[in-house]
Amino acid sequence: MGFKCGIVGLPNVGKSTLFNALTETAAAQAANYPFCTIEPNVGEVAVPDPRLDRLAEIGKSAQIIPTRLTFVDIAGLVRGASKGEGLGNQFLANIREVDAIAHVVRCFEDTDVTHVEGRIDPIADIETIETELMLADLDSLEKRVDALEKKARGNDKEAKETLDLVNRALALLREGKPARLVVRKPEEEKAFAMLGLMTAKPVLYVCNVDEGSAATGNAFSERVESRAKEEGAVAVVISAKIESEIAVLSREERKDYLEAVGLKEAGLDRLIRAGYALLDLVTYFTVGPKETRAWTITRGTKAPAAAGVIHTDFEKGFIRAETIAYDDYIALGGEAGARDGGKLRLEGKDYVVADGDVLHFRFAT
Repeated sequence: MGFKCGIVGLPNVGKSTLFNALTETAAAQAANYPFCTIEPNVGEVAVPDPRLDRLAEIGKSAQIIPTRLTFVDIAGLVRGASKGEGLGNQFLANIREVDAIAHVVRCFEDTDVTHVEGRIDPIADIETIETELMLADLDSLEKRVDALEKKARGNDKEAKETLDLVNRALALLREGKPARLVVRKPEEEKAFAMLGLMTAKPVLYVCNVDEGSAATGNAFSERVESRAKEEGAVAVVISAKIESEIAVLSREERKDYLEAVGLKEAGLDRLIRAGYALLDLVTYFTVGPKETRAWTITRGTKAPAAAGVIHTDFEKGFIRAETIAYDDYIALGGEAGARDGGKLRLEGKDYVVADGDVLHFRFAT
């Protein structure tokens, strides 16, 4: 479905190391999971989901195909990017194309790795990037006001509604606040998204810490986590160096390595899941002898649109969805047991697919 999470950050914060670890991890999983590098700076990674293995075991599936998330390594930003400094224009164009932002913040000290601002201050780093994005959004919106006002005076209803959203966003941006804080009604979401504002995108902070702080974090990452909490955002603590070493190991070697450094799971697994949650995505499953597969949809998607993720014909000819909740599928030993136990439901066009649903679509050809 093309859900993209852009990895951003100032130069030398470990952004590309993290991206390379992500793509190495995906490449290492290629025996079981499809993986592709679309461009040198774009990679698709499997979303870790232990439910897949259990479903495949019960369904006696020959193959497991997880759902995927696309990560885009966006060129490092510097102060003045909104005015075209560094790779500013390219940076801003790339950010506009992603659905969410994973903001990598340097939370480690290393005299061998210079900091573009000459000091380690993760909050200042966050504010540098946020300021550049706000300035770019401000410039973009201010250029649209005159044309919208002219159309609005001519009683153009759509222009009036857009102008109202633009003015509300401008008020926040002029106060130094991101556009994602604009209070809006559900019916305004589509028009708001059409504004293409970078500071409207959800943000996940990735605290890149030294190896010794990978399990517990440090004073730097604590400051970032505190800020994320204030914003209602999420922060994930990762050591990009450790992740790059883990990435090339087999599953068994990885387990031993993680235990040795005091980690329960790879930080990248937490990052991928956090990115998935950040985009408000859920997973449903299809299970059969050929494959057990996970499918990505946004929360609140109805059954016909969920079917359309598999194939547009499924949506066009949708009749019903044979539905089993994941827990029921596991507890009753699969589809036959769920049917005998009265847990297989026939859902229609208005059914909102729940996370973990095991679905079989009926459709007219």
